[in-house]
Amino acid sequence: MNIRLFLFLLPAPALAAEALPSPAGSLLQMLLGLGATLALLVGGLYLLKRLQGTRASQPGALRVIGATAVGPREKVVLVAIGKQVLVLGVSPGHISALHALDADEVPAAPAPVAMPGAGEFASRLKQMLERRRED
Repeated sequence: MNIRLFLFLLPAPALAAEALPSPAGSLLQMLLGLGATLALLVGGLYLLKRLQGTRASQPGALRVIGATAVGPREKVVLVAIGKQVLVLGVSPGHISALHALDADEVPAAPAPVAMPGAGEFASRLKQMLERRRED
């Protein structure tokens, strides 16, 4: 007897039920795939952070002290190399050494200056918030 003839005798819903996967199985498969992808991303970021941390802590490594933009795409950068500090001009496609200093000659960064009236603004804001709470 031919098996194709037997398949035609089965009701159509019975065939369709076997072909469709269960929703719980699909959800579980999707969550496992998402978990594996996230685990790979976290593991890769952890390794990248570890590799960069060991490279930066080596003696004699370059260290950027500061940078200031002097144009839309140009900046001046202070780079420490051991006991020497280089002042570099950086632009797209070109880096030039402007000056070399000893680490002792680099001026200390000035303390941040508070904006005038900042304390007054803070006290007025506090008063307004207290008035709102009372109402």
